[in-house]
Amino acid sequence: MRLYPVYVALLLIFIVLQLIYGKGSFADVNLEEYDMTKVEIIDTPFWCSLTPEDRAEAIASLTEEQRRVALKDGTEKPFANEYWDHKELGIYVDVISGEPLFASVDKFDSGTGWPSFDKPIEGIDIIEIEDNSFFMKRIEVRSQYADSHLGHLFDDGPTETGLRYCINSAALKFIHIDEMVDKGYGDFVKLLKKND
Repeated sequence: MRLYPVYVALLLIFIVLQLIYGKGSFADVNLEEYDMTKVEIIDTPFWCSLTPEDRAEAIASLTEEQRRVALKDGTEKPFANEYWDHKELGIYVDVISGEPLFASVDKFDSGTGWPSFDKPIEGIDIIEIEDNSFFMKRIEVRSQYADSHLGHLFDDGPTETGLRYCINSAALKFIHIDEMVDKGYGDFVKLLKKND
């Protein structure tokens, strides 16, 4: 209770300082006179603003296998999926929302039969959830906006990250580098040219 007088004194000092120096404070700013040409408006990426209608439409266009994997936490067969040995330059996005997830330059052959990446695209949040199914302790990974089941994260990767994102092809859609600008992913092209 000895601190109570100190808090009261600090509050009184703050009030006095506000009365002395408070002129021109935030309350006095006239927003109508503010020059809005100096304000940069940032567009929200389309994958961040998925409406329930957009989501329903995207889900309706999925194959049965994509629905089983992305929505029902399924796992596709190894070595019998679309991207396990895919080597083209581009990015992999969520099959429902289109949110960018992984770059082809971060993909490696893990020998497991599933696409494997050592990290997600920088600045992209992949949701990690402890998964104790099948008598194993694993980390499930899900997309942030669509909440799609992507696969699992392991700490046995061969690169400097030491990570292996083992991902189901059925949860992904590949966007080739030549289509990225037209499809709204132009900001990610530079990631693919880092080795040039």
